[in-house]
Amino acid sequence: MTDTRVTLDDLAGIVAERAAGGGPPSYTRSLIEKGVAKCAQKLGEEAVETALAAVSADTKAVVSESADLLYHLMVLLHARGIALEDIYAELGRRTARSGIEEKASRPAN
Repeated sequence: MTDTRVTLDDLAGIVAERAAGGGPPSYTRSLIEKGVAKCAQKLGEEAVETALAAVSADTKAVVSESADLLYHLMVLLHARGIALEDIYAELGRRTARSGIEEKASRPAN
């Protein structure tokens, strides 16, 4: 049996490759060409669909929508020029202390 798992690093690489073009037309490239606002809109739609699936009794829908959500997050990060490593670093910074301490340290709006 072949391992078909894809990590976030793999996904970010796939998004970057498809966004760069050179091959056949891709959905990824078309989203990025439409700009950050369109990428953000798609991410928001997928976030809502994931949340709705989470409250349903359909586990497969949660898995499917979560995959869509992660894909669209990678597209948005690429469109904004944000490396996944920056997200990992922020997560590392935040998890170095408790969530309560971390939230308390954030500037008030």
